[in-house]
Amino acid sequence: FYADFGPLNLANLYRYCCKLNKKLKSFTLSKKKIIHYTSFDSRKRANAAFLIGAYAVLYLKKTPEEAYRPLVSGNNPPYLPFRDASFGECTYNLTLLDCLKAIDKAITHGFLNFEDFDVEEYEHYERVENGDFNWIVPGKFLAFSGPHQKSKIENGYPLHAPEAYFPYFRKHNITCVIRLNKKLYEARKFSDAGFDHHDLFFIDGSVPTDDIVQKFLTIAESAEGGIAVHCKAGLGRTGTLIGCYIMKHYRFTAAEALGWIRISRPGSIIGPQQHFMEEKQASMWVQGDIHRKKAREGQNSKHGVSHVLIGVDDISLHDSATVLDKDSQPGQSEDKMTQGDKLRHLKSTRKTRSASTGGLKTEDGKLHSRFTTQPISRISSSSAAGPSSPLKSTKVSSSLVGIRRSPRHVATPTTSPLKSSTGFASNYTAEEYYSPSSSVHRSTDTPLNNQFLDHFRAIPGHFVV
Repeated sequence: FYADFGPLNLANLYRYCCKLNKKLKSFTLSKKKIIHYTSFDSRKRANAAFLIGAYAVLYLKKTPEEAYRPLVSGNNPPYLPFRDASFGECTYNLTLLDCLKAIDKAITHGFLNFEDFDVEEYEHYERVENGDFNWIVPGKFLAFSGPHQKSKIENGYPLHAPEAYFPYFRKHNITCVIRLNKKLYEARKFSDAGFDHHDLFFIDGSVPTDDIVQKFLTIAESAEGGIAVHCKAGLGRTGTLIGCYIMKHYRFTAAEALGWIRISRPGSIIGPQQHFMEEKQASMWVQGDIHRKKAREGQNSKHGVSHVLIGVDDISLHDSATVLDKDSQPGQSEDKMTQGDKLRHLKSTRKTRSASTGGLKTEDGKLHSRFTTQPISRISSSSAAGPSSPLKSTKVSSSLVGIRRSPRHVATPTTSPLKSSTGFASNYTAEEYYSPSSSVHRSTDTPLNNQFLDHFRAIPGHFVV
């Protein structure tokens, strides 16, 4: 978007793993070393390290620390930390290790499973013209760009009406929609179609009140199906509240939640929202512990939720500090562009490009460390009939790739007829990919030089970083 450059998204990671597994399985390469290399560009180095580190966690059954250790040994310069999608100065460092821990937690809790990951569908729906949405917690939370009253092209930017999302939402058992931004469409469009709709407005680029956080968590915990959450661009406010839920129910650290959400939906959680998540981590963990204890004791009940939601619809629905007239119509223009407007515009105009693209500033040479305000984390459905969606779609098949362990719980994969064709993975089957066996040597005791030669010699094909 602006100066942000990573971590690379799920599609990039999936394609890298497919390519590397294919080479490792290749008979013609069995006696050759595979060289993983990049340039001296600090952004490319960070993303290259993320790819091979994540691969080690996914397929070599390494812990995040074990995968990270060889990457920082020797006399190599430190890795540039990842940053948010804001235009201003970076105030929060998301480290490479944070991202590897996020991958590990996602696998543990069933968020990430490349065995049923549809890369074409992922890349299709993340594009603005096709809906601009991503699953953050499969089967539970989908983050998407805010709909408008009518589908249209405005200043070259595709806008989608609520009706455009109905077929996909029904097919994937999404039963609830939460709006966090100004009223740009009538809520009854969703409610009349059978979806629960809730408004929890707070200003673009800001952080939610404790009241909004609790109402969001209550709605999410009482919903019987998937939940689609949006603000203006579906990045900042949306990612922040979903992040709170992930911290509470899966005990992600704030940095791990940030890492996973950005890997799933790049550009998410911006500026002060990052520090807000750090501040909320402890309370979310405590609330989560209490929630799980009550669940074990059979005391959790969905009764009494209504009184918590009273007043939700009274929250002002405007992206400015001034409350507009109650007669304001859906879709009316704002006085100025908000952060969400700018991010949506950038996303709609950008083309496929190098993942390392982005302004390289003086601060890029800084050590891979945290800011003083960041605490140091401990190392440790069935398809429903409906009209065809106006979102662009084509049908292609997707390949599968093995993963290091079975997820605890992941949504039952549903083959969607709405997919885009990129022509990469459809040439291969799951059997063609190499999946390291449990007998693979996993020692990390050998000192590693700048090329980390000895670390991966047990892998067929002799892998070198």
